[in-house]
Amino acid sequence: MRADCLPPFDPSRRALLGGLLGGLPAAALLRAVPTSAQGAPRVVSLDYGLASTLLALGIVPAGVSDLAGWDKWVVSPSMPAGVVDLGTSTEPNLEILKALKPDFILATPYLDAQIPRLQEFGRVLRLQTFRYEGTPILQAVTAATRSLAGELGRLPQAELFLSGAEAFFDECRARLAPFSAPPVALVNFMDARHVRIYGNPGLFHDVLERIGLSNAWTERSSDWGLQTIAIEELSRITDRHARLIAFDPVPPDVLPRLARSPLWRSLPVARPGHFHVLAPALMFGMVNEAMRFAGLVTQALEREA
Repeated sequence: MRADCLPPFDPSRRALLGGLLGGLPAAALLRAVPTSAQGAPRVVSLDYGLASTLLALGIVPAGVSDLAGWDKWVVSPSMPAGVVDLGTSTEPNLEILKALKPDFILATPYLDAQIPRLQEFGRVLRLQTFRYEGTPILQAVTAATRSLAGELGRLPQAELFLSGAEAFFDECRARLAPFSAPPVALVNFMDARHVRIYGNPGLFHDVLERIGLSNAWTERSSDWGLQTIAIEELSRITDRHARLIAFDPVPPDVLPRLARSPLWRSLPVARPGHFHVLAPALMFGMVNEAMRFAGLVTQALEREA
C-alpha cells in the first residue's frame, strides 16, 4: 500500500506498535501467530490488497505490514487475531521478519527498492496490482490473484473466489439496472480545500463500468488512479445529475468547514441529495476491495432511487 497516499499515522498507535515491537523479543510475539493449515505455505504480506487476497484463498498471513491501520482503511475482510504487525511496508521490522521464517514475502513494484533486502528472509513474490501499466486495473488484479494462487497451490480456491466476485458484480449491475443511475465522482478528502479524485485508469473507475455506472470525472488520472485537486475544481463536473461520493475516514474538521463555505455550497455536486459520505473503501486494493466498493456504491444509489 502506498504510504504517501495516507494521512499521518496516529501517534498513539505508532507508540503502541513501537512498544510491542521494541519491548518484547520476537519469539514472544510469534506465540500468538495463527497456526497455518497442514501443508499451507507461511506467507507475509507488505500490501493490504495482497493480504486480503490471501484470506480469500484460505491462507492466514503470518504477518502484514501497517496492520494497525487495517480496520481503518480495509475494514473487510477482518484480519484474524494473532497476525503480526511487520511495521511499515517500506521499513519492515527485520527482526520480526527473520523470526517468522516466511516461505513467501508478498510485495508490489512500489517496494522494488526493498526487494534485495527482503530476499534474505524468504522468496519474494512481486505482483503488479494497483498501478496502471497498460492493463485495466480490475483485469490486472484478477490476473495477479491467479498468479498468486498458482505460486501458493491455491488455484481451485482462486477460481471459486473469482467466480463469486463476477457473480457479485453481475448482481450489483442488475440491482442498478431498473433505474437510471446518475454518473458518480469518487473522492477522499485530504482537508477542507483538497480531495483525491479517482478516474481512468483506476480500480474504482473499472468497477463503476463493470456494474453499469459512469464516472462523472472524465479527466484522465495518473497511473496511480487519482488526481489531487482543489475543491473548486469539482466545478468541472458538468453533468447536473452527477453525484459526489466521498469515503471515510474524512478528517473531522472538513464537513463543518464545508458547511460554512459559500464556494462549496455553490458546487452542483454539493447540493442536497447529490453528496454522500460512505464507509471506507480501499482504492489501492484487489478483488476483495473492488467488491466492497461495488457493494457500497450500489447500496447508496439504491437508497436514493
